Amino acid sequence: MTTQTRRFGGPDRDPRDELAGMRQELEERIAFLLADGEHRGHADMLSLAMRAGALSAGKRMRPLLLMLVARDLGCASPAVIDVACAVELVHAASLMLDDMPCMDNAMLRRGKPAVHVQYGEDVTILASIALLSRAFSILASIQDVAPLTRTRLVNRLAETIGAQGLVRGQFMDLRGGAHSVAEIAATNELKTGVLLGVAVDMAAILAQTEDSVGDALRAFALAAGQAFQIRDDFQDGADSSLTGKDTGKDEGKSTFVNALGRDEARRRLSIHLMEADRHLGAALKGRQRTRGFVRALFSQGVPDAFHAPGIGALVHAEAGSTRDARIG
Repeated sequence: MTTQTRRFGGPDRDPRDELAGMRQELEERIAFLLADGEHRGHADMLSLAMRAGALSAGKRMRPLLLMLVARDLGCASPAVIDVACAVELVHAASLMLDDMPCMDNAMLRRGKPAVHVQYGEDVTILASIALLSRAFSILASIQDVAPLTRTRLVNRLAETIGAQGLVRGQFMDLRGGAHSVAEIAATNELKTGVLLGVAVDMAAILAQTEDSVGDALRAFALAAGQAFQIRDDFQDGADSSLTGKDTGKDEGKSTFVNALGRDEARRRLSIHLMEADRHLGAALKGRQRTRGFVRALFSQGVPDAFHAPGIGALVHAEAGSTRDARIG
């Protein structure tokens, strides 16, 4: 599967315009890749459920991160956007399954009724499987990379989803029982860190980077995954009209906020965020736009989650870059 030459990039382009353009291309490409059922119209609930899960208003954090890292690593391959779309389809499928009554039993996702509320549990299960299948089909069909690179991309995504990845993380969250702090961290890594990890890993694979760069990117993903999950734990107590999803779902669960208290959770959030920025800086050297994008994501978190020493300075560092990277 080939893609046309993409417009994002260019050192003199306003970062706000650049990011908006990248996001628009993502939306259009995902819609195109899921358009094969449109000819059957409204009766095709499976296609509608797939599109509802994948095209709902999300931050597109993972695919944008992949595209930004690839760009900062000097990769201009037109295959980048399709690889990013494959990652986003996996993320969408995982959210659809997580929201099911037998899982997290969530009614709201991204400000709208969850897919299983709209289309039923049976259709949602089938639609999520179809999205996963489509993601692998996209990767396997890319013609703009060498066969060995394509194989590495497919294998990396399979590892991310399977019994030592997203599936294991959700199982541990549901059936793990009482967790130690180390077990909570391990669950967070599998629930959140692995998809960030596959995004930066795939960017590194496409850019054919040195091992040291890939190692630094993976260390970034591990730290950022922990930070994002702690932020999500704080958001569980916020108003659902602000978060766009059900809140209060962490009551009784093993989270850092529940296990350690808000002050210690904030301190750990600060540490993880500092570590993430340090590793990202080591991987990307002087290239700053990906770092500004990540900082902006955290500046949009729950305000009291950022009162720990050092966080405010980091998320507001390079204020121009952070404002420009904001995605809403």
